[in-house]
Amino acid sequence: MPRPIEALIHTDALAHNLARARACAPDARVWAVVKANAYGPGIERAYEGLRGADGFALLDLAEAERLRALDWRGPILLLEGVFEPRDLELCSRLNLWHVVHCEQQIDWLAAHKTHQPHHVMLKLNSGMNRLGFRPAAFRQAWVRLNALPQVDEISLVTHFSDADADRFGRDGIAHQVAAFEEATRDLPGERSLANSAATLRHLADVPHGPRVRADWVRAGIMSYGGVPDFPEHDAAHWDLRPAMTLRSRLIATQSLEPGDSVGYGSSYVAQRPMRIGVVACGYADGYPRHAPTGTPVLVEGVRSTTVGRVSMDMLAVDLTPVPAAQVGSEVTLWGEGPRGTRLPIDEVARSAGTIGYELMCALAPRVPVHVA
Repeated sequence: MPRPIEALIHTDALAHNLARARACAPDARVWAVVKANAYGPGIERAYEGLRGADGFALLDLAEAERLRALDWRGPILLLEGVFEPRDLELCSRLNLWHVVHCEQQIDWLAAHKTHQPHHVMLKLNSGMNRLGFRPAAFRQAWVRLNALPQVDEISLVTHFSDADADRFGRDGIAHQVAAFEEATRDLPGERSLANSAATLRHLADVPHGPRVRADWVRAGIMSYGGVPDFPEHDAAHWDLRPAMTLRSRLIATQSLEPGDSVGYGSSYVAQRPMRIGVVACGYADGYPRHAPTGTPVLVEGVRSTTVGRVSMDMLAVDLTPVPAAQVGSEVTLWGEGPRGTRLPIDEVARSAGTIGYELMCALAPRVPVHVA
């Protein structure tokens, strides 16, 4: 039989989470963000759950081709735009929207020969300082694009650095909203400001704070059940469901006496008699190697924790809360467990000192993936 580890993709959860984005922004259209192979699960597997979106946003031209091969005929947006002039030929052929964030991309458009004018999204650097034109240069970039016969429509976009929380005594997203409003005042075109964090935190009827109303929202991590402002809020608070489950089984058990150690480096030493289970899952499967003793797991739906270091193919769990567990018992590393139990990926990520985004994207190719 095959090694017992597997990942499950829950298309009903994807559809539910997409509906949550619509509920938060009922007057806007929704981009389902499927960059990084749909945050790990795979575009083809996630497509059925996300096909109710108004458009798909991603980075790679190859991923755009895969979406068109699935017979998606709606908008597809390249979030980083094109990387070289010849990419524009495929944008023309596939009818892609693409972000313009620098002068070189405008130069490439000006030299591009096409019979089909492009829909572009002009990006403002409103304070994130990754991509986009600074406010002083934004209008001139718009004037250049607007003069090009290669350009049909110009939409306007920015990205928030702190929509998930207020930090360092700053005003959250208020300064970026103000910068966007000033830079785009009186310019025509649809607008897109809100990522998952802003959609959840700033589009509801909150009693204070900036309102981020626009024509499009970008549902990224929330589409997959991840929470952008964990641990301040959890998935249950935002009514999000896990779209990915990683599960395996016990392949061995060991009985320890006080003083016995577990795993490489003997980093865990038993203080009492106890049983541990060995799980067919390790860092070569995408589980974080740096997850410490105490990282939560479910064994047959019962909450327990890891013990010792994670190795390439295995990790150990404490069976004290599950005395009946044996070889073959189901272990949920994150996601949906048996009998309606659930282990949020954000809890596992926080214990490992990272974020749920990374765990989703790190799923290894050797792990079989099935659509639930």
